[in-house]
Amino acid sequence: MSRYRGPRFKKIRRLGALPGLTRKELPVGSEQSRSSKKSQYRIRLEEKQKLRFHYGLTERQLLKYVRIAGKAKGSTGQVLLQLLEMRLDNILFRLGMAATIPQARQLVNHRHVLVNGRIVDIPSYRCKPEDIITAKDEQKSRTLIQNSLESAPRKELPTHLTLHPFQYKGLVNQIIDRKWVGLKINELLVVEYYSRQT
Repeated sequence: MSRYRGPRFKKIRRLGALPGLTRKELPVGSEQSRSSKKSQYRIRLEEKQKLRFHYGLTERQLLKYVRIAGKAKGSTGQVLLQLLEMRLDNILFRLGMAATIPQARQLVNHRHVLVNGRIVDIPSYRCKPEDIITAKDEQKSRTLIQNSLESAPRKELPTHLTLHPFQYKGLVNQIIDRKWVGLKINELLVVEYYSRQT
């Protein structure tokens, strides 16, 4: 599976804050100021890229999620964000069990995470309400998750998740609500971008 291995600050300077990509902050005064007027295409493209790099998706994966969201009932943009937010790697990141989404993906790939008591090694696994996410009973798995829980700054947990840090356990309560999405994005521009592509 391909993933972005290039300079992360370059993407943050171009697209804005991407908390899923890196924990590091840009140095003050390093933001690029562009006075040129952005075209409508560029605005839609940047919103799409923001979504892609935040969640660590390839172009093909994102297109697949857009198609699934288009067939589902409800607003395509909101369904798209719900699909992306309910991925296992993103849930681990939002619980604080991993510092970034790439780190969460690595935890899942290396089989450190259980969902409902079973090992899941697919980062794109779609979590459902009442899923219980725990660390494996091995010391190494618990240490990795404990380090992330201790080093991560305490931020408000979304209402659709519950964390029990001493049991290394997280619970998915419900499907995420739009206001709790961890990224400032206009999802309608992403849907527009893809509607013009096909």
